[in-house]
Amino acid sequence: MAKDVIQPMDDAVRAEARALLREARSAVLATLGPDGHPSASLVGLTTDIDGTPVILISKLAAHTGHLAGDPRASLLISPGGKGDPLAHARITLKVTARQIARGTEEGARIRRRYLARQPKAALYADFPDFAFVALDIEGASLNGGFGRAFAPTPADLLSDPAHAAALAEVEESAVAHMNADHADALGLYATRLLGAKPGEWRAIGLDPEGLDMALGGTGLRLPFPASVDGPAALRKTLAELAAKARSQAA
Repeated sequence: MAKDVIQPMDDAVRAEARALLREARSAVLATLGPDGHPSASLVGLTTDIDGTPVILISKLAAHTGHLAGDPRASLLISPGGKGDPLAHARITLKVTARQIARGTEEGARIRRRYLARQPKAALYADFPDFAFVALDIEGASLNGGFGRAFAPTPADLLSDPAHAAALAEVEESAVAHMNADHADALGLYATRLLGAKPGEWRAIGLDPEGLDMALGGTGLRLPFPASVDGPAALRKTLAELAAKARSQAA
């Protein structure tokens, strides 16, 4: 986008950009082939706890070979909506691909987070010819609809590293605890705070900016009022949101 149309970032725009990234389940990945020509393909998507996009790719896919030759790529996230598709917000990320080593703490976390968002991928995620790849963000272009253009930095899109590291240590146990002992709160988050239909909503992940939930193939994200910096802040935030939900009219 031309510099003279780029508008300044603010907290509302940052939240909008992060929501596009965090809520996406698929995206268009554009890679560079050996002939230098761009090639685009649809990929499943999740994010690591800090917001870094993560994909699962097969050695048989053309984009895997492209990334091995040149790790630079572009990722387009465009959830769309009713009416004119160009009236809806979308974000393009400039990224550098980085394969995640299996058998590491990072590898285990990313596998868990990816399969929580993409459960059907469990059928093939552990095949030896598949690999998880992190797409480290180098820059971004946010089009918020007609007349709204922004250039978020990686810091605008990613969580505070210290906050992400603190939550990475407790995310798995916190999600399990919410599902085992606080199913009622999850239901209230979904129905009273997010306007979703009733059902057996389950937590599938969390990060400093929000809680991800699912009901069958439907996903929801509950944003936190502020970035949480560790387990104590997480408990406090979830309790306050539950109290807020209970105070809402049924």
